[in-house]
Amino acid sequence: MAKLTKKRKEVLAKYDKNAFYALDDAIKVVKDITTTKFDASVDIDVRLGVDPRKANQMVRGIVTLPHGTGKVTRVLVLCTPDKEEEARAAGADYVGLDEYIAKIKEGWTDIDVVITMPSVMPKVGALGRILGPRGLMPNPKTGTVTMEIGKAVNEVKAGKIDFKVDKFGIIHTSVGKVSFEANQLADNIREILHTIVKLKPSSSKGTYVKSVFISSTMSPGVRVEQKSAAVNA
Repeated sequence: MAKLTKKRKEVLAKYDKNAFYALDDAIKVVKDITTTKFDASVDIDVRLGVDPRKANQMVRGIVTLPHGTGKVTRVLVLCTPDKEEEARAAGADYVGLDEYIAKIKEGWTDIDVVITMPSVMPKVGALGRILGPRGLMPNPKTGTVTMEIGKAVNEVKAGKIDFKVDKFGIIHTSVGKVSFEANQLADNIREILHTIVKLKPSSSKGTYVKSVFISSTMSPGVRVEQKSAAVNA
């Protein structure tokens, strides 16, 4: 077993890893135990009582965080020339089509979100094996295949994220930065939890939300008492 560093021991002494914390207290603990020199992300892990191998128990959704993610989201829009100005005006970082498809085929993926339109999906589809594993493949369900290019770019830049349950039944996503005010993090966390509860599959039996943990980059997880986050499922 790896030996705990002095810093790690100090962190673990600041809270009880087996305790349930009210959401506001859990946020205070995460802020207190974060020792990174950079502005760390705050993440949430929600374990669900679903079997993601069954299509009717896949939980996937989109949510706009009230206070954004705190991250700079680099957006690539793959579109026809008549939509380029709309994409740029909305704040897209990269706009074009064939030249970017060629760059991606050569291995370029220095982006966070790809937005495209239905008419060019046949071309974009050829990038599936590169974009798919990185979670970058546009999808109509997440609003990233649309004719409303400007609206889609604005929403992503404002803090819209998409999430889905992994093969272990866990949703893991970022909900802000440690530098956020505690109430901003609480608003973001409640928004995503409410969205997850609304997405409960009718085929899911028993306890739906099994556990909620929040953490920051490289910090241990702090368990959230669900009723304090208005989660009853």
